[in-house]
Amino acid sequence: MAAGGFCKLPNGTVVVALNLPSPAAEAPSGVRVLVHAQNRARALTRLRNLGLRPIYLRGNAAPPTPDEITAVLHHPDGLIWRTTPTAGLTVELWHPIRALLRRPAAQT
Repeated sequence: MAAGGFCKLPNGTVVVALNLPSPAAEAPSGVRVLVHAQNRARALTRLRNLGLRPIYLRGNAAPPTPDEITAVLHHPDGLIWRTTPTAGLTVELWHPIRALLRRPAAQT
């Protein structure tokens, strides 16, 4: 389960924002994922198809901000992420989801 929310756009599509625990040890604060899709169910299905299986959206506690909506609408994949900002740190740029799901290179 993840905290997050959604925003329905005038054209009928939605932007879903989710706060997820970080899969990497170097980002202890977690990640914020944004998905643009036709509806909430399709947005969550896109994430589940990428391997993020236990993703559910309950409520609308942390909807996307206008800046986040603009960022995801201008990305060709419509699926981006960044680490969750912590107090005193500068805000990181958005990354394509491929950068989050990329497997580390095998060490020899």
